[in-house]
Amino acid sequence: MKEYLNKKPQFWALILGGSSGLGLASAKRLAEDGYNIIIVHRDRKSDFPKIESEFDKIRSHNIHFKNFNIDATNTEKRNSTVQAIKELIKNGQIKVLVNSIAKGNLKPMISDDSPTLKNQDFHLTIDAMAICVYDWTKLIIDLNLFTEDTRIISFTSEGNARAWANYAAVSAAKAALEAIHRNMALEFAPLGIKANCIQAGITETNSFKMIPGSDVLKKNAIERNPNGRLTTPKDIANVVSLLCREEAKWITGTIIKADGGESLQ
Repeated sequence: MKEYLNKKPQFWALILGGSSGLGLASAKRLAEDGYNIIIVHRDRKSDFPKIESEFDKIRSHNIHFKNFNIDATNTEKRNSTVQAIKELIKNGQIKVLVNSIAKGNLKPMISDDSPTLKNQDFHLTIDAMAICVYDWTKLIIDLNLFTEDTRIISFTSEGNARAWANYAAVSAAKAALEAIHRNMALEFAPLGIKANCIQAGITETNSFKMIPGSDVLKKNAIERNPNGRLTTPKDIANVVSLLCREEAKWITGTIIKADGGESLQ
């Protein structure tokens, strides 16, 4: 592997939160496109057999693959991991950064029988799901690991502007995430960085299932969607692939809806 990496620059895709859901689907699609893949994830050892099975599917595309099982929001872990990535890719470069971190609090604002949202819940959620991608981006910039044409992509949802019960902290995080991407698109443009958010339709991921009342959201989404089905992780991964192509380099600082028309009504 070291001999191969030293021959010529290689493009890598770094996926934050890539062991399941939209992040994993994006990693698989980008591996199909020929990108070497680095996945940062946080999972229990009991889940490793299933996760490794999915990672083997990525490896099957004859690309280089590395995963780091760490807390992406931890400053020390982030710093040491980026240094390890620098050593790993040698003279290669990171062309794509996909942020799919789903770490937040799903609590009601008021309740008689369950814990309610506190100030710290908002801080934790916004830090993990919005500010964290900026921290990773800035650190990678400082180490000069990005290409001259880099794509940064995060996932938002219709909850960025709609009020859903128990979703207040995540909704605030999505709004902050979009604001951060707009400014990264503006201020990092001289570095060749394009930053966009994909607004996915309701997708039945593990994170979605954790939302209280997710069954109702699912039912409503199918009824509202003119295509009569939910969005799939593969649908979103295909949009990630599109945004990483040469033809998409003029798209930046925007929110792209990929929901099959679910938000039309």
